[in-house]
Amino acid sequence: MSVTSRPPRFNHVAMSVPSSLLESEGRAALTAFYGDVFGWNELDVMTIDGGRLVFGCHTVEQFVFLIADDPPMSCPRLDHYGFSVGTEAELDEILARAKAWQARDDRVDIVDKKVDDHGMLAITSIYVRYLLPMMVEIQWWDFK
Repeated sequence: MSVTSRPPRFNHVAMSVPSSLLESEGRAALTAFYGDVFGWNELDVMTIDGGRLVFGCHTVEQFVFLIADDPPMSCPRLDHYGFSVGTEAELDEILARAKAWQARDDRVDIVDKKVDDHGMLAITSIYVRYLLPMMVEIQWWDFK
C-alpha cells in the first residue's frame, strides 16, 4: 500500500455550546439555518441529544464539531473561521440566503459585503453568525 503525502490542511473547527442548544429544538434551528445558508448537513450518526452535533461541510474531511459544555465558549463578535468560494455570485447567494433568514429571525448577525483591494488581489468577504459563538466568514478571492 503506497501512502501519498500532502501538506496539512484545516479540516474542522470545534466549539462548546450550552447543552440546551444541542437538544432537539436547538438542533433543528441550527440544522435548518446552516443547511439552508451554507449547505452543511448534520452527520446524524455523530449526534448525541443534548451533547453533540457535527455538521459536514461539503467534503468528508471538513466539519464543524459542536459539543455541550458548562461554561460554553464565548468570544468577541468578530472571532470567526472561514470558507472560500469560487465566484462572487456564490458569495452573493450565501449572503442573500442569510439576509432572508435575518428578515424573519433577528438572531442572525451579518457583517455585510466588503472588498479589501490589495492590487493584484481583491478579497470580498461577508460574516454570518446564528446561535453559535463564532461567525463564519465567506471569502471570494479575485486574482486580477
